[in-house]
Amino acid sequence: MVSHGSSPSLLEALSSDFLACKICLEQLRAPKTLPCLHTYCQDCLAQLADGGRVRCPECRETVPVPPDGVASFKTNFFVNGLLDLVKARACGDLRAGKPACALCPLVGGTSAGGPATARCLDCADDLCQACADGHRCTRQTHTHRVVDLVGYRAGWYDEEARERQAAQCPQHPGEALRFLCEPCSQLLCRECRLDPHLDHPCLPLAEAVRARRPGLEGLLAGVDNNLVELEAARRVEKEALARLREQAARVGTQVEEAAEGVLRALLAQKQEVLGQLRAHVEAAEEAARERLAELEGREQVARAAAAFARRVLSLGREAEILSLEGAITQRLRQLQGCPWAPGPAPCLLPQLELHPGLLDKNCHLLRLSFEEQQPQKDGGKDGAGTQGGEESQSRREDEPKTERQGGVQPQARDGAQTPKEEKAQTTREEGAQTLEEDRAQTPHEDGGPQPHRGGRPNKKKKFKGRLKSISREPSPALGPNLDGSGLLPRPIFYCSFPTRMPGDKRSPRITGLCPFGPREILVADEQNRALKRFSLNGDYKGTVPVPEGCSPCSVAALQSAVAFSAGARLYLINPNGEVQWRRALSLSQASHAVAALPSGDRVAVSVAGHVEVYNMEGSLATRFIPGGKANRGLRALVFLTTSPQGHFVGSDWQQNSVVICDGLGQVVGEYKGPGLHGCQPGSVSVDKKGYIFLTLREVNKVVILDPKGSLLGDFLTAYHGLEKPRVTTMVDGRYLVVSLSNGTIHVFRVRSPDS
Repeated sequence: MVSHGSSPSLLEALSSDFLACKICLEQLRAPKTLPCLHTYCQDCLAQLADGGRVRCPECRETVPVPPDGVASFKTNFFVNGLLDLVKARACGDLRAGKPACALCPLVGGTSAGGPATARCLDCADDLCQACADGHRCTRQTHTHRVVDLVGYRAGWYDEEARERQAAQCPQHPGEALRFLCEPCSQLLCRECRLDPHLDHPCLPLAEAVRARRPGLEGLLAGVDNNLVELEAARRVEKEALARLREQAARVGTQVEEAAEGVLRALLAQKQEVLGQLRAHVEAAEEAARERLAELEGREQVARAAAAFARRVLSLGREAEILSLEGAITQRLRQLQGCPWAPGPAPCLLPQLELHPGLLDKNCHLLRLSFEEQQPQKDGGKDGAGTQGGEESQSRREDEPKTERQGGVQPQARDGAQTPKEEKAQTTREEGAQTLEEDRAQTPHEDGGPQPHRGGRPNKKKKFKGRLKSISREPSPALGPNLDGSGLLPRPIFYCSFPTRMPGDKRSPRITGLCPFGPREILVADEQNRALKRFSLNGDYKGTVPVPEGCSPCSVAALQSAVAFSAGARLYLINPNGEVQWRRALSLSQASHAVAALPSGDRVAVSVAGHVEVYNMEGSLATRFIPGGKANRGLRALVFLTTSPQGHFVGSDWQQNSVVICDGLGQVVGEYKGPGLHGCQPGSVSVDKKGYIFLTLREVNKVVILDPKGSLLGDFLTAYHGLEKPRVTTMVDGRYLVVSLSNGTIHVFRVRSPDS
């Protein structure tokens, strides 16, 4: 790129694309210059003209077309001169591949002319050796510059040729432009000078340029100054954008930490309340059991006495009844005098009291504030302005952080804002303390004063809004096993890259992903019938050859081998593409999920409601039916590396659920709750902690489940750039690779809760 203060060289102008039309991409023909100083072919401009106006393809400026058409736009004589120079170097009358002399036919020589060996820069003619010698000896041409033709074609004399070049009059061929008509600002040749510009004051071109050059140079200097200012403004804009992105990342981290702190405190309170509830119920049950035992004893004594008395009265003789009358009477009176039905024991029924803020739509625990960014003045180079910067930094450190930068802060009901950047432990303690204070300040329903919801007054103008989810549907409640001892894994964007390669005939359709060696992934492109290798950074590493005619669907990497399903067959090939063995599968299933066992020496494939496991030799090692019923259709399969018993996870399209089975096929966990949003479960992956990542293509989500199959929440949504995710895989236990329907791959690092 040419700097603003230096002049471009002739070689740069001739060798760059300066002489190419930006519309047809060919060399300019009849170049016409628009008022914006962009030059195009006359015919190309005629095609762009619409409704008497032309829109510049480069700067998008719209200019009116002159009444006489695009031919009336200014002719770019500068470009014409450069084109003449290029054409003279590149072409001419050729004979047997060599240029011919231009004078021989004029002096009675051969009609075609002899081979040219020289060129006159003034006449712009190629000359043979004899004509060149004579050209130097005539009175009219002895001052002409005759140079070697080979050197001229090599560009050695471009500067001299350019100095001796004369612009030709478009109205009078063969006449050079020599004058400038000052009233008309038009270039004239000698013929044009006679009529109709005879009475107009005209200047020779050299004198006119000397008179007008200072003005043009002054304007150019002003534009150079503007360019410097524009570069500075562009640099400031880029720095502001970088600061915005940095601040957005920082605020995003603060949102995560604040939400996690509140979540920790809320989960801790949940455990506390549930503990209190369990203790109360246990104590009440113990007291009730004691009272029931006492009542049952009394009931048995009364029933026995009543039964004895009833038998005596119904079966005894008169003498027998009278002999026992006294004992029976005394006992029955004794029993009647006992308090048979003691007063009801106090039963305290538990009731849950929710903080009003949880039900108040206007109460936001997280609140965004925006403030206008003040432009930073350039302090100069080499440490200039350092002292002012230190003072400003000191002032910023003394000010509250909420005053000088936009952010997200947890807010209490009384409006007091907590600091935004604290350690995780401090965040947990303050979150719990804030909720305890809120509980103490909860107004009663007797019309008591409501606490102030707003923040403290701020002189700066701020715009506040709620944080909205980009997901199409709300997330369900968190699983019951998520307690305060741990948090959800979080995604950290790593990289993104396309999978379409120059040799692909169609757009990629990724149907399978798997880890392949250290920090590599293997991509099954069913549309292009290829197994592509990529590094985790997106570098293309080539392909693993597949048998001709095979369209790989699902893929898994084993020890020094690759297994994949294609149609109704299971293939095992080595990295060079040699087929080790192939097995026929059921034709009743459109696709077959393939997964490698953690040992790396066996491969599992889902086949019509059951799972078959093959060893490296191609023998069927085992076959089992998940749950003992053949009414399941597994469309995705992955084994848990954390389970030595060979537990695996599958997406069951028949039952519309996610199923977890042990090594014998017994179901140990299953999820089919509202977290699936009514969608068919898609691809599944498992990280090194055992967390399960499930793809829901219809709602552009990847949700996360715990190792037991309980839904924990969303892991990736449309906010993370997910648009119709298809297949996922886990690399090194901590990188989640997600392929989209358009062939793009996103890589996210899974940040574990304890990191």
